[in-house]
Amino acid sequence: MTITSSNVYISWRILFVNSFKSSGVQERAGKSSLLQALFRLVDQSAISGTILIDDIDIGRLSLDYLRSHLSVIPQVPILFGGTLRYNIDPFEQFSDQDCLSALEAVQLKQLMRNHPDGLSLLVAESGTNLSAGERQLICVARAILKKSRILLIDEATANVDHMTDRMIQEVIADKFRDRTILTIAHRLNTVANSDRILMLERGEVAYFDVPSNINLT
Repeated sequence: MTITSSNVYISWRILFVNSFKSSGVQERAGKSSLLQALFRLVDQSAISGTILIDDIDIGRLSLDYLRSHLSVIPQVPILFGGTLRYNIDPFEQFSDQDCLSALEAVQLKQLMRNHPDGLSLLVAESGTNLSAGERQLICVARAILKKSRILLIDEATANVDHMTDRMIQEVIADKFRDRTILTIAHRLNTVANSDRILMLERGEVAYFDVPSNINLT
């Protein structure tokens, strides 16, 4: 799935993101304006120009349709009070086996083995009864199930330990290799393995190139 933009002046301007490629995005302006624009979280009157996904102007799509075709792994995991199953499949679109396979992919089967309720394990609001790593891995499992062709990763490993960080990176490399991935980060080393790196600085594209052409130190 290809993402293209033309003369977009929300706080940045992007030209072209290839299908099935991973692009690392480093923003020095603070908030993730790229993510906000793609999910149309900002007033459309603040944007001049267009953002196209496979030549379709996202401004012409309904919000429900657009957002249902994008997945995000956020920096702060979004979990709800309810069962583990509800948290990875809130619209009940997948079978129990699909849910179990997604949890196994992120090595959370042990979590269910430790609790006899399995997929019916109760998750507290915001996942306060789970570790930081478990909360983030549930978000990754949710993205695996959703199978969206575009995945946005917003500092997803900023608040987890090194082991969980490595696990998430391995899962993303394996399970999302046929997706278009945008990884938003504030540190270049976080996106060093991306196919291309985009630097956004003071509302301008500082560079958009392959990592080998960029000084990552």
